[in-house]
Amino acid sequence: MADHDHSYKNLFAHARMVQDLLTGFVKQDWVEQLDFSTLEKLNGSYISDDLRERADDVVWRVKFKDQWLYVYLLLEFQSTVDPFMAVRILTYVGLLYQDLIKSGQLPDKQHLPPVLPIVLYNGSKPWRAKLSVSELVQTLPDALKNYQPEQRYFLVDEGRYTETELASLENLVAGLIRAEIAESPQQIARVLANLVLWLPQPEQSDLRRAFKEWFNRILLPERMPNTEFESLRDLTEIEAMLAERVKDWTHHWKEEGKIEGKIEGEALVLSKLLVKRFGPQPTWAEDKLNNASAPQLEAWAERIFDADSLEQFFE
Repeated sequence: MADHDHSYKNLFAHARMVQDLLTGFVKQDWVEQLDFSTLEKLNGSYISDDLRERADDVVWRVKFKDQWLYVYLLLEFQSTVDPFMAVRILTYVGLLYQDLIKSGQLPDKQHLPPVLPIVLYNGSKPWRAKLSVSELVQTLPDALKNYQPEQRYFLVDEGRYTETELASLENLVAGLIRAEIAESPQQIARVLANLVLWLPQPEQSDLRRAFKEWFNRILLPERMPNTEFESLRDLTEIEAMLAERVKDWTHHWKEEGKIEGKIEGEALVLSKLLVKRFGPQPTWAEDKLNNASAPQLEAWAERIFDADSLEQFFE
């Protein structure tokens, strides 16, 4: 995952990507009041009490009317959904505030600047985690609710978007997501054609290079693992290569689709059997099934009638 994280961080180190993310996916009226000419990238490394660095997160700030709005991007590439993501966001935003306080970057002595935390998730399974800390806290008497944290984050779950709705946007982040969810080499070819049109200027060369590296090192090796792509120097060469190998790609993707479909079918059948045996499943059990491999599902299926509880079944 390190290469994947680095490639995404490299893309979102460009102001145009952050602007397209906000205008294309945070569809709220106040976004129109942002002055994107003021976008400024900050150092995103913060040290928590256990000395772990958050070096892979990306922090920007942009002028909103006469004040700064900080945008905290958490790029999430876990195979499983983190049910306590809201708590992690609470920690990271707190660390950001501590850093701003220590460095004297507050708007004044009595106020903190606003922060918009965004989780960009590209996992294959739908994101079902709660979006705020308050939703994770157990039911409380009304008198105690005022003392609970309210931290919330904005989620961009790439798997929830369709090719059709993304294709209507002249937006670099939409193009990135379209490539990730593509179901055919033809769809990726259309994304590449758009990127070539959208990034023609010499001053956009660094962003074109970031996209080229992402295609070469992440997307293409995942789709065609036995092919060497490092010699491809720009997006136009990738587009030409894709046109030459469209038949090989199509065959490979069909075979991959058959395997994924078989796994999903086995997980669904096993889920129904568990419901009949033990009743409605908790979220943690659904997550285990949704992220299991074919051999793991087969092993579990053999103990469906021997286990006395869900916990014993998944041991």
